[in-house]
Amino acid sequence: MFELLSPAGSMESLKAGIQNGADAIYLGGSSFGARASATNFDNDELIEAVKYAKLRNVYIFVTVNTSIKETEVEELISYTDFLYKIGVDAIILSDIGVAEVLRKRYPNMELHASTQISAHSLNDVLELKKVGFDRVVLARELSIEEIKEICDNVDIDIEVFIHGAICVSYSGQCLMSSMIGDRSGNRGRCAQPCRQSYKLINKTTGKAIDVNGSYLLSPKDLCSIENIEKILDTGVKSLKIEGRMKRPEYVAVVTSRYRKTIDNYINNKITDDKKALKEDLEAIFNRKFTSGYLMSKNGSDIINLDKPNNVGVKVGEVLNFNTKKRN
Repeated sequence: MFELLSPAGSMESLKAGIQNGADAIYLGGSSFGARASATNFDNDELIEAVKYAKLRNVYIFVTVNTSIKETEVEELISYTDFLYKIGVDAIILSDIGVAEVLRKRYPNMELHASTQISAHSLNDVLELKKVGFDRVVLARELSIEEIKEICDNVDIDIEVFIHGAICVSYSGQCLMSSMIGDRSGNRGRCAQPCRQSYKLINKTTGKAIDVNGSYLLSPKDLCSIENIEKILDTGVKSLKIEGRMKRPEYVAVVTSRYRKTIDNYINNKITDDKKALKEDLEAIFNRKFTSGYLMSKNGSDIINLDKPNNVGVKVGEVLNFNTKKRN
């Protein structure tokens, strides 16, 4: 059946995801994760997380999805030995060389190819299977049709993102943070320069061009609540929610709304409550929503020129204010 995969940056978020219907949780330990600035889990917390999840028949996947330096291999192996020993269900990797090493070292351990690998074609997925991966997390830049083409022609689990932040560049291929801020996104230290304000300059005149906004590179958030049936019909195995740096309340709300939508699909239950579910998702956090590349959107539909963070939900307009009456 289908798997709903929720993020956790803390034990509170992990519990929120599990208690609201997640089939699996992905999280980062103290090393080698692509969210270095998240709270993450120390080794004792990882042990606790695995125990808590297994008692509730929920899987735990741990991210080891940064590019690994040669000088770090010994430390990496020590860390993955620990993960294997405590019983994590899968390790998420973005370094193919590391995958080859771990495949030989742990023949029975599930290895998942991170979206940071930027797998965006059938050939990519087939090659990753040869390396030894059991699952591929597809690049977030694929359409429904492209995902289905892949699913129809492989016998390996496919995972796709359905909700949360998206990148202005191909996942795993953006070097802007490294070039501008000396912080590598592929080492878990993305400074998010895409969320900063910019001016578009006419090269000939040297003057700024008015584009009705300042955040020229800041993507909206992906929301797939209205398109879950189409996504599930492609044959994907796992639906992934982005958000390891989000609050437990966010994890709870987003997980529960997608859980309900997936269950309605499984039970052939036709409902008209998607609008209400989307409103709940907007209320907890949104940078404006887009159906993204999944529904072949691009350009202005992907970017929020106005604001790089939570825009909230409009509840009304202030038409007048009397400064003399402040009660």
